[in-house]
Amino acid sequence: MATPSVLEVRPPALTSISEPLPFFDGTTRLYICYLCPFAQRAWITRNCKGLQDKIELVPIDLKNRPAWYKEKVYPTNKVPSLEHNSKVLGESLDLIRYIDANFEGAPLFPTDPAKREFGEQLISHVDTFTSGIYPTFKGDPIQQTSAAFDYLENALGKFDDGPFFLGQFSLADIAYVSFLERFQIVFSEIFKHDITAGRPKLATWIQVRSSVQSKNIVI
Repeated sequence: MATPSVLEVRPPALTSISEPLPFFDGTTRLYICYLCPFAQRAWITRNCKGLQDKIELVPIDLKNRPAWYKEKVYPTNKVPSLEHNSKVLGESLDLIRYIDANFEGAPLFPTDPAKREFGEQLISHVDTFTSGIYPTFKGDPIQQTSAAFDYLENALGKFDDGPFFLGQFSLADIAYVSFLERFQIVFSEIFKHDITAGRPKLATWIQVRSSVQSKNIVI
């Protein structure tokens, strides 16, 4: 992992009255919303690889977004998106892979075949995991989400060379981190439940993840 740089000054979010940027002028731009968990995946990947000087951060106000973003940058009008080499790419899980593979910096995905295979399984499962949590908020979330959090606990026991899913911090962790952080807060503050109770590996992951994340992004 790249050595963290000095804490980045966050530019203000662009709104409907913001002037258009000089699109496709050779600048690589990552369009995000600071509070969007999908965008945070790409933001964390950028910072973990030490690309703050290579990829310009362009925050968008999603409640008052500029019309030119949809018209000239990304027709789906969502974040994150990445303007690079005269094209624009989107979808957060695709972007974290793209940033890792196409820019300098320590790789965030292992070369070990067993770890790569398991990492892809975890990344493929993340949408199933997150989409299964939200509906439980109207029912019995503690009981209904037990299997989902147990899945993560078991996954964290797959390798023993580090506290993260693939041993060392990787794209697999980045895929889950911004959502797990929110779930931990919701379960603790609203449902008065600790999702790490009886799950020591998940507890360690959350504790160590906080240290890694705080050096690369402040959410």
